[in-house]
Amino acid sequence: MKRPPLPSLLRLHWPLAALGGALLLVLLWGMLAPLRGASHELLLEVRGPDAPAAVRLTLGVQDVLLLRNATRKPLVFGPVQLAPGGEFRLPVEEAGVQDIPCPALPGGVLRVRVVPMPDPGMERLRWRLGNFGHALRTMPLQGP
Repeated sequence: MKRPPLPSLLRLHWPLAALGGALLLVLLWGMLAPLRGASHELLLEVRGPDAPAAVRLTLGVQDVLLLRNATRKPLVFGPVQLAPGGEFRLPVEEAGVQDIPCPALPGGVLRVRVVPMPDPGMERLRWRLGNFGHALRTMPLQGP
């Protein structure tokens, strides 16, 4: 059996080839595009025991933790006491893990993990995919 020449295969399967090309362009963009955002702040709103016990910040992208007290009681966050409705900004400058005492959170501690800005390439693509997965997992559920 004789195979058809490559140009006729592309004509026959052009939707699949276009989809593959588009996927390749998206992956290249994810690997090479610079990281930036509208704000360097990551909002953590404490409403009660359902608040997360750990957050991840990225130097140069999201390197300020904005803690907002949405409870009706004062909130202790490390050495700071926040009044109801109060806010506290915690800028970070070094990569690493820090545990900050906060009795209102599960376990009584907020673990702040700071990661360095990923280099272009596979590391940046993994970072983008990880952030996308985290955004999907923490998306609030709303009924129709």
